[in-house]
Amino acid sequence: MLLLIIGAVLAILIYVPSFWVRQVMSKYGNEIPGLSGTGGELAKHLVQRFQLEGIKVEETKPFQDHFDPASKTVRLSPDNFNGKSLTAVAIAAHEVGHAIQFHRKEKIFELRKRYLPTAQRFNRAGIIIMMSLPLIGIVLRSPLAIGVVLGVSLLLQVIGAFSYLIILPEEWDASFNKALPILIDGEYVNEEQIPSIRKILRAAALTYFAAALANVLNVGRWFMILRR
Repeated sequence: MLLLIIGAVLAILIYVPSFWVRQVMSKYGNEIPGLSGTGGELAKHLVQRFQLEGIKVEETKPFQDHFDPASKTVRLSPDNFNGKSLTAVAIAAHEVGHAIQFHRKEKIFELRKRYLPTAQRFNRAGIIIMMSLPLIGIVLRSPLAIGVVLGVSLLLQVIGAFSYLIILPEEWDASFNKALPILIDGEYVNEEQIPSIRKILRAAALTYFAAALANVLNVGRWFMILRR
């Protein structure tokens, strides 16, 4: 019972950041007719304004907003690409912020390139080991050895999740050193909207980490399944 309570508390703590990010994006996702353009139009305008040669802007799948350095493309989800909302404007500016980091060859942009693949490899390795556990159990036939393998799998997945903290400075820079000054100085939003924009940009900066924390729930789910 105690283990169940601890697990429930941890699940809530882990889920809260992801829930908060989605709530903020949704809260400020309503259309505002007074805005001068959609998120997609703002992104294209900013690419031209900052002379980001070779950078493209295109629509992508829902909840898949990102800047892809390989194809030099700012990708915005349908609601943000076509929408006239504070969320659309803020997310567009945030992703263009990443494009600016890339175009200027800023050191901080190297964080994602250097550490994100490592985080993904840790997580993937942990999942592969977990999926292979039944076969490993048949081969090893030792509860202690199986427990060690299980522990290694869980540890790799947790390390993978928390490795996303390493790229947080890059996300914060895109939000508050790039997007926010751009939106304020360019008067793309009015003064009353700035506090809301700050909240959205904070959520945008924490999106990767919140998603990584949510993945930790999968670790817990695997653990509960295997305890049965």
